[in-house]
Amino acid sequence: MSQATNDLVHEHDAIISALYILDRMIDGAEIENEIDPEDMTTFIDFLKEFADKCHHGKEEGVLFPAMVAAGVAESGGPIGVMLKEHTEGRRLIQEMTLSMTGETDVERLSKAARDYAILLRGHIQKENTVLFPMADRVLDDKKLTEIYQAFVDHEEKVIGHGRHKELHAILERLNEKYS
Repeated sequence: MSQATNDLVHEHDAIISALYILDRMIDGAEIENEIDPEDMTTFIDFLKEFADKCHHGKEEGVLFPAMVAAGVAESGGPIGVMLKEHTEGRRLIQEMTLSMTGETDVERLSKAARDYAILLRGHIQKENTVLFPMADRVLDDKKLTEIYQAFVDHEEKVIGHGRHKELHAILERLNEKYS
């Protein structure tokens, strides 16, 4: 596995951890018929910033275009599927956000959150076992090194220096509270 795809797999590990936290938050919300709106908003913001802007941004802005340039089809294949799933994930995050507007609609929140978790778990499995190994096969070592550096630059520009560590600290805090 290249440093570039390893970076994405490492981020997937953090997202999977986040999904376990989301499961516990939603389990509690369904039992209590309420949720701590501050914690849920913090969690949704984490998804928007880390999973979407940072992680999916690296894939959509750097990895996928490099794979397309190397001859992998953008539509009708794995990249097209991943892009559709990114779009669906954004829609579900938006649905979670809307469910928190005014008085929280726990049922609506729960449905969107559970659908998001199912989507992302399957999505990550496909990327880790199909797409990333494909990237490591079709891209040469020089290109993969360039991609990894572009990931570092992307993260610095999009979320800022040190923010990755802060986002992991948010996950740790929520994990302690909801474990």
